[in-house]
Amino acid sequence: MNEKEIPMNLRDEEQNPSEETKRFISSLPSDIDCYGIKMFKYKGCWYEKNILQAILSFQKSFEPQETDIIVASFPKSGTTWLVALAFALVRRSKYLSNDGHPLLSHNPHDLVPFLEIELYNNVNKSSKPDLTKFSSSSSPRLFSTHMSFHALQVPLKKESPCKIVYVRRKVKDVLVSLYHFNKSHKGVLWGGEGSGVEEITIEDLFESFCTGVTYFGPYWDQVLSYWRGSLEDPKHVLFMRYEELKSEPHAQIKRLAEFLECPFTEEEEQSGLVDKILELCSFRNLSGLEINKTGKSWIGLDFKTLYRRGEVGDSKNYLTPEMETKIDMITEEKLKGSGLKL
Repeated sequence: MNEKEIPMNLRDEEQNPSEETKRFISSLPSDIDCYGIKMFKYKGCWYEKNILQAILSFQKSFEPQETDIIVASFPKSGTTWLVALAFALVRRSKYLSNDGHPLLSHNPHDLVPFLEIELYNNVNKSSKPDLTKFSSSSSPRLFSTHMSFHALQVPLKKESPCKIVYVRRKVKDVLVSLYHFNKSHKGVLWGGEGSGVEEITIEDLFESFCTGVTYFGPYWDQVLSYWRGSLEDPKHVLFMRYEELKSEPHAQIKRLAEFLECPFTEEEEQSGLVDKILELCSFRNLSGLEINKTGKSWIGLDFKTLYRRGEVGDSKNYLTPEMETKIDMITEEKLKGSGLKL
């Protein structure tokens, strides 16, 4: 079945989905993930119904501004860290001192909301999101997303492009981190609908992950969508690697600042501001804050589950040699000819 575009007559709907929107979603290819949740394939990736409705709503009503910044990733790829870094970078003139810094009292995702998980998700909401508070309080506006580049692109105008920063993490570590995160939430994820399945094995998730039928998957297709976007338009799409952020944080945060058009001045570097931002946004600091130990998101997600270990290579403690071989084979086949190395 071929992928479908949004019918013209659905593009002026209000936030609550109409019967036509529901029929459109129902007409898409569908499958069941390892939690028993029905997923729908749209523009090459799989989404749960509520998340897909939110994406369609975003595509219909989001009006991009030239200064917008969107942090994108596959789930459990370093999203929270990169969101914190982006916020600290572009807001540093407003919060010169760490004393009273918003990141000390708010989870990064409260400061940089997800487009499809929070702002346009109609779960417990009855109207379109009010984005005026972002325009009036600060510029640039900062958002985050897990949707594919193809889905994100729909409302972005060529003449007024946003800055998109994508972070990629090695697939095996993503899989293991996703397993532990999902285990904490028993299949009720990202503002979608849970199945009631209380426990799955890593083998169950592995099979679902390899077929690609998982939230925002397939992993490889999503990564490739942003990789190709960065090659086609490097001025507006930055492709970053989690492992490089870990191994060379100073170089990578300066690279990020340059891309976001807020480079560090010589005076800032000499004052140690780079180190201050890295420390503020570090795993050790963020995971130890009271808000991230006891707080919850608007959908009831415990912030503490966003911070497990954050290590590189942790997958070796959970995946069998056979699992690793299968993932290596899929990766080789998926990336063939792309120029991307995972």
